[in-house]
Amino acid sequence: MTDPQGRHRHGLRPAVFLDRDGTINEQMGYINHISRFQLLPGVGRAISRLNRRGMPVVVVTNQSGLARGYFPASLLEAVHEKMHRQLAQAGARIDALYLCPHHPEAKEAAYRLNCTCRKPKTGLLERAARELELDLRRSYVIGDRWSDLRCGAQVGATTILVLTGYGRGDACYIGPHQAVQPDYVAEDLLDAVNWIIDRESNHIPDPQVD
Repeated sequence: MTDPQGRHRHGLRPAVFLDRDGTINEQMGYINHISRFQLLPGVGRAISRLNRRGMPVVVVTNQSGLARGYFPASLLEAVHEKMHRQLAQAGARIDALYLCPHHPEAKEAAYRLNCTCRKPKTGLLERAARELELDLRRSYVIGDRWSDLRCGAQVGATTILVLTGYGRGDACYIGPHQAVQPDYVAEDLLDAVNWIIDRESNHIPDPQVD
């Protein structure tokens, strides 16, 4: 049985996990200047639809540019402040953001780590699930790279490839060779969110057990 917030009896909710670069904002390589962060069209509308639905929206992003010394932590913080501000102007919000700053060949020793959180590893999703009480198997993972899809598939989530960012190229040249395939291919984040909401609206709730 579910309650109006989508919780099952064990209290866990489904969430929508979003990659950042190429899914939320224009794919421009490393965002090494604040001006390079630009929201993609329709992103605010898409996220606000999830907000109104009551589904947590969680950003999970690899940021190895920090490890490689391409930009400082202060710039990354400024970029995320800009993201939150622009989404708020569109009536949307991100409920949580988790990032991996590591890389095995990092320039800075503090980030030189073969971690468990760099996608396609699942550490970011698992941490979010623990801290936010989320049901990963009922959740959705959206991204423009096959690493996002592999990450989601490993935790049993429903995966969606968006054709923004690297998505269209990956779909043509990388996708056919991958064992993991997306559950849905969307033109952009708004298309992906519309598909999720239609799917959730048609979901038959578990029968109540006395």
